[in-house]
Amino acid sequence: MVDAAVLEKLEAGFTKLAASDSKSLLKKHLSREVFDKLKNKKTSFGSTLLDCIQSGIENLDSGFGIYAPDAEAYTVFADIFDPMIRDYHGFAKDAKHPPRDFGDINSFPNVDPTGEYVVSTRVRCGRSMDGYSFNPRLTEAQYKEMEDKVSSTLSGLEGELKGKYYPLTGMTKEDQQQLIDDHFLFKECDRFLQAANACRFWPTGRGIYHNDEKTFLVWCNEEDHLRIISMQKGGDLGEIYRRLVNAVNDIEKRIPFSHHKRLGFLTFCPTNLGTTIRASVHIKVPKLAKDYAKLEEVAGKYNLQVRGTSGEHTESIGGIYDISNKRRLGLTEYQAVKEMSDGILELIKIEASL
Repeated sequence: MVDAAVLEKLEAGFTKLAASDSKSLLKKHLSREVFDKLKNKKTSFGSTLLDCIQSGIENLDSGFGIYAPDAEAYTVFADIFDPMIRDYHGFAKDAKHPPRDFGDINSFPNVDPTGEYVVSTRVRCGRSMDGYSFNPRLTEAQYKEMEDKVSSTLSGLEGELKGKYYPLTGMTKEDQQQLIDDHFLFKECDRFLQAANACRFWPTGRGIYHNDEKTFLVWCNEEDHLRIISMQKGGDLGEIYRRLVNAVNDIEKRIPFSHHKRLGFLTFCPTNLGTTIRASVHIKVPKLAKDYAKLEEVAGKYNLQVRGTSGEHTESIGGIYDISNKRRLGLTEYQAVKEMSDGILELIKIEASL
């Protein structure tokens, strides 16, 4: 049973949310009936409904409003997760995410061989380590244990993936400055993650790995257990995708990942399930950008998301946009990256014709 103090907080939080004008998907889908059905449930990790919704209750301006405190939460609290996932991803309750399929890893082109439009390209995915809860339920000892597993696994990588792990704890000023200069160093959590209890014991158990060429990066225990990133200047998507796939396959041989037969790879935030793949480019399309509605229209046709130069909620600088695939759930890894590739080739074609 859930203890009385947690139930009291849940009731107060539900009342606050229900009385608010929040536009979050949590407010939309958390009816009294669903709330009463779930408020006494717990996962085997000890997670409660409060662990799931505390960020959305505290931050009424959330767009989504829920996090998964552990892998089991997606099943135990399915009555709230499923409708929110359906609303966000267009992924029905009876839909099933396809098996992992990276496709022909040599089939993607350089989307901008002349180097005229694409500044840089990045493909990343999130992974959770099987057998561990997600942030809200992790102990300090578990953060350290996970970091040890990750750093020892990464130190075994060879070839172009060979590099060095930098723990945030005890990091030298020189290393810190270099990682900031390389735009590799992630910041401590924002208020949404703080409220979700994703930042406890910071910076214990957190760190960054990069290869010698600085084209491959792994974040340990930032928001997800692992963020695996392949990137470089220019538009050689083929090379970047190959590197990511090789790295993911290599790491998975040593660290089993949390996977759900219906939802694919599981992560802390339900907006990033399934493939968890985000393929993006920084692209210069100054002519097309003058007609922003047209840029959005073309991007929408290929299920792409247009962001400012520095990501979400930022402006474009010099006509440079961050453009990425929007869909992660209900399609294969290959299909997700192919949507981005096709859309970018089309945007370049239009920009060149203007």
